[in-house]
Amino acid sequence: MTEQQRRPTLVDVAESAGVSRALVSIVMRGAPGAAEATRQKVLDAARELGYRPDSRARLLRSSRTKLLGLSFSSSQPFHAEIVDAAYAEAADRGYEIALSAVANGRPETRAIESLLDFGSEALILISPTLGNQELFGYARQVPIVTLLRDDVDGTVDSVSSDNDAGIRMAVEHLVGLGHRRIVHVDGGTAVSANERRAAFRAEMLRHGLEPVVIPGGPHEEDGAGAGQALGTDIPSAVICFNDRSALGLMESLRASGLQVPGDVSVLGYDDSQFARLSYVQLSSVSQDAPLLAAAAVERAVGRIEGSTSPARIVRTPHLVVRKTTAAPNR
Repeated sequence: MTEQQRRPTLVDVAESAGVSRALVSIVMRGAPGAAEATRQKVLDAARELGYRPDSRARLLRSSRTKLLGLSFSSSQPFHAEIVDAAYAEAADRGYEIALSAVANGRPETRAIESLLDFGSEALILISPTLGNQELFGYARQVPIVTLLRDDVDGTVDSVSSDNDAGIRMAVEHLVGLGHRRIVHVDGGTAVSANERRAAFRAEMLRHGLEPVVIPGGPHEEDGAGAGQALGTDIPSAVICFNDRSALGLMESLRASGLQVPGDVSVLGYDDSQFARLSYVQLSSVSQDAPLLAAAAVERAVGRIEGSTSPARIVRTPHLVVRKTTAAPNR
C-alpha cells in the first residue's frame, strides 16, 4: 500500500491539527473535554485528510460487530429488492448488512460460512434450501431468520408471505374476469413451489374448476418451456410461479402469434421490478419486499438483543392488477 493509499489515522489527524492523539480521540468520540475551537480544528483536519473512524475496530473491541449477515440468490431480482430494503431497515436500528451470494459454483453453505467469518451476529437467509438439521446446526452458533420460507422447525425464526392467500387472490381475480380454463406453471424445485402448487389445486377445486399444472421453474427459460409444452391446447389464463417465469411464458406465447392478454391472460408472482416495467406491466401477486425485509431485520435484531424464542411471521400479500390480465375473448 502506497503512502497515498494508506488510510489516515488518529495520529495523522493529531499532527495536522497540532494537538495530542488523546484529544483527537475525545473529539471523534463526541466526548466532553475539548474546547469548541479545538474541536472544530480537529474536525477540519480530519476532513482534509479524509479520515473516517474505523467502526469495525471499535465494535470488535467491544466484542460486537453490529453486523447482520444476509444470503441471497444472485439469479433472483426479487432478492435484490429485499436486500435494498434490508439495508435501510438495518441502518435505522444501528446495524450494518454483510452480503453473501449463492451463485453458480458457490453453494449456500459457503455463502453462510462467509457471513459467519465476517462476524455476523445473526443471519437472514433468503429462500434457503438447506434441510432443517443443517439450519439447526447454524442456529446453534447465531440466530437464524429464514425469509420467504416457512417450512422450518422451531429452532429458527421465519418470515414468509402467505402463499395460500396469494394464489387464492390470483385465482379469484381470473375467475372474476370470467376465466374457467386456468393453468398454473409451477416452480419446479424452487422454495415455495410446493405450497403454491397445492394452493392452486385447492383453489381451483373450490371454484369447481379443473386444476391443470404445467411443470416449470423460477427462470425465464422455464416459462418459455412451459409455453411450448402447452402446444395447441391453449388455456385462457395462466398463473406463473414468479414474474421471471411469466416473462418467459409471454415471450413464448407471442412467438406463437398469441396476444397477451387478448388471447391469454398471464399473472405473475412477486411484483418484482420486471413486472413494473412500462413495456411489461405484468399483473402480479406482490409479496411487498420492504415489509418482508423489515420483519426479518426486526426478528434478527430482536434475537440478538434479548428475545429468546424464535417466531414465525407470515405476511399477507396483495394483488397488483396491470395490463396482462383481462376478460377472456373466447
